[in-house]
Amino acid sequence: MTRTLKIMLTVAGVALAATAASAAYAQTTAGDQSTPNSFNWEIKDGKRVPKGQRKVNADGSWREEIRQGKCVTVKEKSATGEYKETRRCD
Repeated sequence: MTRTLKIMLTVAGVALAATAASAAYAQTTAGDQSTPNSFNWEIKDGKRVPKGQRKVNADGSWREEIRQGKCVTVKEKSATGEYKETRRCD
């Protein structure tokens, strides 16, 4: 009876260790996914947000245009850190 009990406890311990290891592996691989570059949106805070093409200059400034229907949002940041966002609808 004790030999059977030892075998059952060993099998249960191995099963528990395998379950914990697979759960830890699933957590690490799920956080590494990102939106493919061919998509025109990305996920932020669980919501789909349009993604524009950002042009970065050598001095660190950048400009990004995002089109949503007839409207265009232009986001700009200068090399000194000044941020400006404008929106125009045609």
